[in-house]
Amino acid sequence: MYSRADLSRTAILVALFLTAASTGAVAREFRAADTQSEDYPTVQALRYMGRVIAERSSDRLQIRVFHSRQLGEEKETIEQTRVGAIDLNRTNVALVGTFVPAMNVLAMPFLFRSIEHLEKVLDGPIGNEILGSFEPYGFVGLAFYDSGARSIYNSIRPVRSLADMRGLRLRVQQSELMSDMIKALGAEPIELPYGQVLTGLATKLIDGAENNWPSFVTTDHYKYAGYYSLTEHTMSPEVLVMSQKAWESLSADDRKIFRDAAIQPRQFMRTKWKDLEQRSIVTDLDRKPFEAAMAGIYAKAQRDPAAAQLIERIRKVE
Repeated sequence: MYSRADLSRTAILVALFLTAASTGAVAREFRAADTQSEDYPTVQALRYMGRVIAERSSDRLQIRVFHSRQLGEEKETIEQTRVGAIDLNRTNVALVGTFVPAMNVLAMPFLFRSIEHLEKVLDGPIGNEILGSFEPYGFVGLAFYDSGARSIYNSIRPVRSLADMRGLRLRVQQSELMSDMIKALGAEPIELPYGQVLTGLATKLIDGAENNWPSFVTTDHYKYAGYYSLTEHTMSPEVLVMSQKAWESLSADDRKIFRDAAIQPRQFMRTKWKDLEQRSIVTDLDRKPFEAAMAGIYAKAQRDPAAAQLIERIRKVE
């Protein structure tokens, strides 16, 4: 038998729990995935976002960042985010393009004239429109983060012309678009998860890869691939997505906290990128033949009227 005092204490605890739940005061931790190392700008941006969310929610909402592929390679974490096993995921647009068609347009080679052009597109109405296109596919698009320009590096020779590309075995992301691009340039694409690139270079499974300068340096790829040519063939950004399942569990006020906090690290990240890119790279190459080699890639993409229209809109941004 319970005493009247026991019943009274129980009633008070239940009331407190229900009040906390109804006001959203129950502390909650969200898992965020990133394949990059702990000191990488995208990981720092996620932690920056976490601090903003904790502050604005009075520590009621917390972000725990899993870096260095702790939750798996990007292809795996995207699928886990889609089904709700991971709450937040920072990923490259080329990989999430498997699910969200508009992302493939942002990964198109030689689409953006400069980083400034890219930022105008992402910070403007086109960027907001694309972020809003995620929800039918199980994600909520929160923000775009810079990923620099991707260029080609290898251990065989400096690439200054299309002729220099012939015969090179280059790692690409697990993306049909990226494979088609490398083939169009005359090299052989080898699809590998990001975490296997260093081993591939060390064992001569691949001659090189294509990525931005910070990735080239922070992953130690430079130790095995001494030639970095500034092709800047893609400027595909990073995108921060949230599981739709996690999003739907938030109140309207908490959703606003997440959206605002996701955007805040943007300038912080851009400064970090500029700091990391101050290294010596090959710049004396003619980009025109590289761009011309993409004619088939664009012809294929533009068979989709929506993609063709989006490409044209991006090109017109001044």
